[in-house]
Amino acid sequence: MPMWLQQMDETALLWIQQWVRQDWLNPLVEVFTSLGNAGAVWIVLTVLLLCRKSTRRLGVASAIAMLLGLVCTNLVLKNLFLRPRPYTVVEGLVPLLTSADPNSFPSGHTTAAFAAGIAWAGTSNNRAVKWIAVIQAVCMGLSRLYVGVHYPSDVLAGMVIGTACALLSLYFLKRK
Repeated sequence: MPMWLQQMDETALLWIQQWVRQDWLNPLVEVFTSLGNAGAVWIVLTVLLLCRKSTRRLGVASAIAMLLGLVCTNLVLKNLFLRPRPYTVVEGLVPLLTSADPNSFPSGHTTAAFAAGIAWAGTSNNRAVKWIAVIQAVCMGLSRLYVGVHYPSDVLAGMVIGTACALLSLYFLKRK
């Protein structure tokens, strides 16, 4: 990563640690962000959506989007960039959680959240579902910063990749 970006990322994480973290909020954010481990929450929801005919289109859209996101993020980009986690680099950063995956860029949790969320928002006819889908994605990205396992640029890249994968999934479904 360019030095200027690394410095901005580090400054932002230390600011979050000092000014945003709250003792009462820490356990809630830790639980929420952990729901995204291995894509678990989105995989479970996608399987449930696939089981009902009325929601199958949402399930198919998110399954395609998340699969594309997995390939882009976890199989290609993380292995290409090999960016270490911030808690191993940023002096003074105290992570609330750590990760078995040593590579930080881009955020897989954020990619999956946006892939599923934007796919659901793009296929649902329910306004509340659309809002909830997008809000959960944003919250997942922010939670990764809050617990100190990703840099802001990791999360931003995950947002872009997840959104692009969802839009590609929606495009495939419309052509079908």
